[in-house]
Amino acid sequence: MTSKEALAHPASSAEAAPGTPPGAARGARGRGAPTAPVPWRSRLYRWDMKASPYAFVSPFFLLFAAFTLVPLLYTAWYSLHDVQLSALDQQTWTGLGNYRNLLSSEFFWNALENTFTIGVISTVPQLLAALWLAHMLNYRLRGSTVWRVVMLTPYATSVAAATLVFTLLYSWDGGMVNWILHFVGVDPVNWRESDWGSQFAVSSIVVWRWTGYNALIYLAAMQAIPADLYESAALDGANRWQQFRHVTIPQLRPTVLFTIVVSTIGSTQLFGEPLLFGGVSGSKGGSEHQYQTLGLYMYDQGWIIGNLGKASAIAWSMFLILLIVAAVNLLFTRWLRKSH
Repeated sequence: MTSKEALAHPASSAEAAPGTPPGAARGARGRGAPTAPVPWRSRLYRWDMKASPYAFVSPFFLLFAAFTLVPLLYTAWYSLHDVQLSALDQQTWTGLGNYRNLLSSEFFWNALENTFTIGVISTVPQLLAALWLAHMLNYRLRGSTVWRVVMLTPYATSVAAATLVFTLLYSWDGGMVNWILHFVGVDPVNWRESDWGSQFAVSSIVVWRWTGYNALIYLAAMQAIPADLYESAALDGANRWQQFRHVTIPQLRPTVLFTIVVSTIGSTQLFGEPLLFGGVSGSKGGSEHQYQTLGLYMYDQGWIIGNLGKASAIAWSMFLILLIVAAVNLLFTRWLRKSH
């Protein structure tokens, strides 16, 4: 290289001096140079990327805290006091006294038994009927969309309208149900006053309203099952019943568990149907409390009698029951996973 070429091409960092690490000369030149400030738009963009997700979900948490968390904690505080609806500013600390009164109250155990009975006789037929309807709609039928809309109609109907119709159907004089019983030679039943009759009537309202909803959930789960499984079963000689038993049911186990838990929660909180079915004595669950659920018992203690402390204890007892149901479902789900 000539002297002119050496002047035209200055030495690089690797050629600057023997034994000098690469970039040392460039680092030495830029070591004392001040760094350029970050533009405010870049800072704003970084802040926006970090804070925007929290801002988008904050309305839910604010509403949840205002209308769910705070009332829940306030109810827990009320359950430890003797509070009357007519004197909210006068609270007497009782500790676990309200819970001890519940455990010694025959009305509480009667309401718990009625809740369990109505829950069983409404949940089991409901889910079985929903499973059968979903299996029928899973095949190609004419007007399947129309049938799906029809099944959602009871769910879209208000509780008041549905209960009013069923109250007329179960009327003692002139009701269609007693007319059918008389037609087949069975004595009419006083559905409001009898123990099993009133619970069956209330359960039938729940079954009518929620069967179609659960059927559509089962139908969506059935349509997600791979068709290869049915083809393999058909090649092995399995008929439709065998395919339903050995392919559909095992694939629907998570969905069935979900509907069982949701139906159990709904039956534990059952309130509107028995309240409107009973009419004047609806809050009492009948003249003999024969269909009074935990929801009705809580309403009767809190808003009819005015004992908000005891009503709050009932509410938290219902919450603890739901936690136990959720824990049992979790253990059962883990057991199913381990068994498979």
